[in-house]
Amino acid sequence: MNKANRIALFSLGTPQMRAFHLTWMAFFVCFFAWFACAPLMPLIKGEFNLSAGQIANINIAAVAVTILVRLVIGPMCDRFGPRKAYTGLLLAGAVPVIGVAFSQSYESFLFFRLLIGAVGASFVITQYHTSVMFAPNVVGTANAATAGWGNAGGGVAQAVMPLLVAALMMLGVSHGWGWRVALLVPGVLMLIMAALYWRYTQDCPEGNFDELRAAGVNIESGKKGGWASFRTAAGNYRVWMLFVTYGACFGVEIFIHNIAAIYYVDHFKLSFEAAGIAAASFGLLALFARALGGFISDKVAAAGGLNRRATLLFVMMLGEGLGLLWFAHAGSVAGAIVAMLCFGLFTHMACGATYALVPFIDRKALGGVAGIIGAGGNVGAVAAGFLMKGIGNTQQTLSMLGVLVTISALCAVAVRFTASDKSDGPVLADNKVAA
Repeated sequence: MNKANRIALFSLGTPQMRAFHLTWMAFFVCFFAWFACAPLMPLIKGEFNLSAGQIANINIAAVAVTILVRLVIGPMCDRFGPRKAYTGLLLAGAVPVIGVAFSQSYESFLFFRLLIGAVGASFVITQYHTSVMFAPNVVGTANAATAGWGNAGGGVAQAVMPLLVAALMMLGVSHGWGWRVALLVPGVLMLIMAALYWRYTQDCPEGNFDELRAAGVNIESGKKGGWASFRTAAGNYRVWMLFVTYGACFGVEIFIHNIAAIYYVDHFKLSFEAAGIAAASFGLLALFARALGGFISDKVAAAGGLNRRATLLFVMMLGEGLGLLWFAHAGSVAGAIVAMLCFGLFTHMACGATYALVPFIDRKALGGVAGIIGAGGNVGAVAAGFLMKGIGNTQQTLSMLGVLVTISALCAVAVRFTASDKSDGPVLADNKVAA
């Protein structure tokens, strides 16, 4: 059995399609849990009497630890396989997700929020697992679709968590207990997802890494696994160019998830529930926009090769930067939402286009490549958090981010492939298997 050369969307009959569906579901649950606190911040702010600086610290903490975990999780996938890595992350991540519901002070809330950031590394495993399951002609679409549908968990959290709190309050639960009970839901979902992932997935089309290695089968996706994969990836300049572009698209996406609801409440005086719905519209674009970015990347590559993928990414980054400037200067709620949807479309498509390039950077160090570039997204989010803390004004921060994103688009142009790299054409001869 080899890599699948098509996506049979409504099938669970092959390991490739089981991995496809379970990996986006696991990522959805992790993303939901990662950002479940964000739309509840207006309530939590009042509960702990948080200052603007403390809120900024919480937003930074939410994404900071993910940098380290993403760097580690990629090589771990090479060493132990994505099945074990994902199951372990889901089980470990559920602990702080449940723990944050029992916070009694700003300090304890900050601590658990920091630890919750580890579940953001789920993205790297998602991209890794689909990369080893699907052939070059569809891998961009597979990566982008699973990431996009998983990313939508952040948007769903923005809309569902306030409604869940409202429902609990209608049942007589107080404000103080409402958000705490609501935050138990994503933790329980993570435990359920861990059991499903362990039971129904395997590491690659041929089986699980440990069993294959025991049988003397060479695993293509890792140079002995672990840190050898990381070192190889770190020596490739294209990895660092995409590290920057991913910081500028996914980093901005995370930043918007963290500040959107409270920005609409403070800047446009929307209600708690209305702000959640407005913020959710940004995240829900991931349902199709990220997949669209990967799909277009596959199509332009089929017509003109790998370098066309990089050029497409450049165009999408420009659209994101200019749209972000528009959003920052919107003078009304309606204008802000329209601008957010426009720049959000380019942001999600740029994320999909970035990871449509990842499988072709170095196939023998896939875990290291995916981990470093994925960490770039969180570096961007942390940098945006510090920028907002330093400027002290969300609107000015958004304007500055728009300028920086536009400049960072040049890094996409710098990603070039040589003739020996350009194997991104028709399906490889040894990969002619449909899923």
